[in-house]
Amino acid sequence: MEDTIEIARETPLGADLAELHTRHATAMHEDTPPESIHMLPPDALAAPGISFFVMRQAGRPVGMGALKRIAPDEGEIKSMHILSEMRGQGLAQRMLEQLISAARDEGMARLYLETGSQDSFAPARQLYLRAGFAECGPYVGYQPDPNSVFLMRAI
Repeated sequence: MEDTIEIARETPLGADLAELHTRHATAMHEDTPPESIHMLPPDALAAPGISFFVMRQAGRPVGMGALKRIAPDEGEIKSMHILSEMRGQGLAQRMLEQLISAARDEGMARLYLETGSQDSFAPARQLYLRAGFAECGPYVGYQPDPNSVFLMRAI
């Protein structure tokens, strides 16, 4: 019997989320210079204006994603991560759909995100492009960076 995958809003400070945050940070640092890493630590993800979601399989956290309001009708996807051993099952697509749905529910008309330009980020870029995101310039708070790709989608 296959374990059900569930996605729900949670606090990013949950005690059982340490491994997920650590593995996300490790992955971001593998081939990205520190000055080009824009992920938020758990305490920053707990700030007002950020909705944090956890994907669980049989209670175990296997993925996360956050939605940050950056303007009255705009949001940014932050810290989207699926554990490496869980990839290839469509889970990133499910998390992305959850974040897009939450953004619509919160009255957002546009979503932005920043991801890496390195080859290791190619699957993420492909996911976002398939979901209707298109390249754009740096948006609020970002500067041009050869290690970054900026994407936007109207929702």
